[in-house]
Amino acid sequence: MGDLIDINAPVEQEGTKAIVRNWLKKIGESVKSGDPLVELETDKVTQEVPAPADGFLSEILMENGDDALPGAILGRIGSEPPGHEQPDMPAQMDALKTSTGSSPPPHFSPAVRRAAEEYGIDPTTIAGTGRDGRVTRADMDRAFAEAPGRAAPAPEPKPTEPPPSSRPMEPADAGAALRSRKIAHSGMRTAIATHMLQSVTTAPHVTAVFEADFSAIMRHRDAHKAKPAAEGSPLSYTAYIVSACVAAMRAVPNVNSRWHDDALEVFDDINIGVGIALGDKGLIVPVIHQAQHLSLAAIAAKLQDMTARARSNALGPAEVRGGTFTISNHGVSGSLFAAPIIINQPQSAILGVGKLEKRVVVREVDGVDTIQIRPMAYVSLTIDHRALDGHQTNMWLTHFVQALENWPK
Repeated sequence: MGDLIDINAPVEQEGTKAIVRNWLKKIGESVKSGDPLVELETDKVTQEVPAPADGFLSEILMENGDDALPGAILGRIGSEPPGHEQPDMPAQMDALKTSTGSSPPPHFSPAVRRAAEEYGIDPTTIAGTGRDGRVTRADMDRAFAEAPGRAAPAPEPKPTEPPPSSRPMEPADAGAALRSRKIAHSGMRTAIATHMLQSVTTAPHVTAVFEADFSAIMRHRDAHKAKPAAEGSPLSYTAYIVSACVAAMRAVPNVNSRWHDDALEVFDDINIGVGIALGDKGLIVPVIHQAQHLSLAAIAAKLQDMTARARSNALGPAEVRGGTFTISNHGVSGSLFAAPIIINQPQSAILGVGKLEKRVVVREVDGVDTIQIRPMAYVSLTIDHRALDGHQTNMWLTHFVQALENWPK
């Protein structure tokens, strides 16, 4: 078959593991260098692993659902196609069964073996839908969901019962079976859970809360939104928030940092990640790199592009790497305030922006207190208290709010 070349999982995966999701080529197919071979899913992005050389896909060593650690060998490419004298997998199985009188023990991926332990289901009893009839994790989940006895039986009626108005209240039967169903975790959800747990166990989280008046932002946006909208990059409030973060970082640069045991690493580039919800699937954080060099219009254009591609699963790995600070715009889904918003390790802080709504506030006009209705939002900064103290946190928020409230016309 000639020399074999390893197909490796990317070494750089932002500290998270990847899961094999889908092979795009079959054994024996010819491939060109750079052709996409297999899809890997992490908590941040689904990426395609390209062929490292021209040749033929000779071996697949990791199946759908297998954990692919950085650098792991996923398969191999040969310089020649697999020999025609080699039967395919079903033929090999039949030949072994004919010669030995019994089938060899099947190979199950780690994901299937974990499901077997969790569900108590023998995978050899499942009809596989994977390549060559292999049992996949999805097959195990489906078998568990369809297993007889999953639904709790309806309770038998009592022979005689008094009318509801005269019947004494009875506690719920603690021994009754609970009706439920299990939804298998996606690779992204599992990786997010691991990352969040690691963050809260690593860094002492402290949150400070300010309130911001968006009147100046709204006036500026109303006056300048027509041209960007016509160019396909509407001015969103998030673009103003990113720009205000840059202003605050210039005043308090230590917030744009990473904690090390022997030093605080303060970054010159302000690379701001913006959390984008993907429904039940999870959350992804594309990064606006070197935001300190970008105009408001350029920030708006990048946000529009990255949001659209994040929701169509078209982001590249480089676009979710290298963040030095993160924004959680949780108010877009209705919440006024959230705390603590978990820091995106190894960063030192994360900004939370609550729902923008009209509120009654007191403003001094010509020395007289007046009651006014203003568009307000709660903004919070959650910090790693190893790296930052309350003084720096409050100073950063002060400059951030001032940038929003004093936006030039």
